[in-house]
Amino acid sequence: MTEARLILASASPRRRQLLELIGMPFRVCPAEVEEVPKPGEAPTAFARRAARDKALEVAGRASLPVLGADTVVEVDGAILGKPGSNGEAEEMLRALSGREHQVHTAVAFAHRSHQLPAVDERCHDLVDTATVEIVRLSDRVIRWYVATGEPMDKAGAYAIQGLGGLLVSAVKGSPHTVVGLPIHRLPELFAACGLDFWSMVSR
Repeated sequence: MTEARLILASASPRRRQLLELIGMPFRVCPAEVEEVPKPGEAPTAFARRAARDKALEVAGRASLPVLGADTVVEVDGAILGKPGSNGEAEEMLRALSGREHQVHTAVAFAHRSHQLPAVDERCHDLVDTATVEIVRLSDRVIRWYVATGEPMDKAGAYAIQGLGGLLVSAVKGSPHTVVGLPIHRLPELFAACGLDFWSMVSR
């Protein structure tokens, strides 16, 4: 087995699957941080802060580079988090029905270099945005989807990679951004920290 080359500061199975897809050797160490927007905090600013907090929290107790990420669903300037109940999930889906919304995924990469006299801790981040269009949803469809249980741990109460794909009519941007990790932006993020992404995924 190839030795891990980074740490994923997330328990998300979707992010794990995407890193496995590209052949990145990694191990999982979920961050212990609160993901709560500050009053008046913009959706992209919150996603960026949350991703950085996750990466830096784990980097403080790890020797490998750390990848943190956070995904935020935005509609009319408001953040839709993970629903806390079936009723809340239904409300979110009604708010998204028949219209477009934005999905922002922030990714932060924290890297410590011990090759210098003093430890150099660097954290770079970026935000990638996709626009998702949801079909017009009847109450019957909303109740059916919520009853599947899939919306309950998903920002915006749907999963494009699961049954929620039935609800999506179009995506402008990367579908991976909607899933939770814009893998097409990782090479530039790693380069900002002085690391060669392509060497890290080479087999």
